[in-house]
Amino acid sequence: MPFSLTNKVALVTGSSRGLGRGIALSLGKAGAKVCLNYLNNPESAQKTLQDLRNGGIHATMFRADASDTDQINSMVEAIEEKFGSLDILVPNATPDQPQKPIEEYDADFYRLMYDYFVMSPFRLALAVLPGMKKRKKGRIINITSEVFHCSVPEFSAYVAAKGGQIGWSRSMAKELGPFGITVNTVAPGWIPTERHMNDPQNVRDEYLQTIPLGRWGTPEDVGNAVVFYSSDEASFVTGQTLCVNGGRTPW
Repeated sequence: MPFSLTNKVALVTGSSRGLGRGIALSLGKAGAKVCLNYLNNPESAQKTLQDLRNGGIHATMFRADASDTDQINSMVEAIEEKFGSLDILVPNATPDQPQKPIEEYDADFYRLMYDYFVMSPFRLALAVLPGMKKRKKGRIINITSEVFHCSVPEFSAYVAAKGGQIGWSRSMAKELGPFGITVNTVAPGWIPTERHMNDPQNVRDEYLQTIPLGRWGTPEDVGNAVVFYSSDEASFVTGQTLCVNGGRTPW
């Protein structure tokens, strides 16, 4: 089967709901053993775990703060002890990203964005790289955002952190290529999930009008891009960013 991930082990951080859930679901449908991760919502995490298992997916749940080195190391050690390897890493955990003028941000919030979108992938990579380097194979897929490409105003902290995440991924692609490890990024557009339930309808309508394909994206659309990057068919693709936003950034 093309893009089969049978016998692969994947970790998706922040996967109890939203994009993370969709990514985990897509990886599981492709045959991967999926390690889900959550921090603050056990009810949602348990529901996602049960939904994946009910769909015939081999899924396990791990509670850990994806921005904390010790908790990351413990989680990765537990995964490798249980499954023998960790083949696919998808850093996806994210805090809230309020959109407001630069004067209303402070340095602590900038640091929070940097910690989640640059330091968390860095810490996760440090945890998984010994095993990946030993096996001479691995996939790291960072979930970034179209905001870096679209230069979204009144979003400076988030845009800056996502730019840093893309730059870090490109650098890692060259550094880790000799070890058979690919590093790519998926940059979704605005895809309605639970965190967008209270967004104003007029704002949603205006955004939808800018999507050339004329429809909203889904978490599974993002998940399918992750499956491609994870597959053997993408073994010669690294250092790339795939925008999943219906054509809003067609370059």
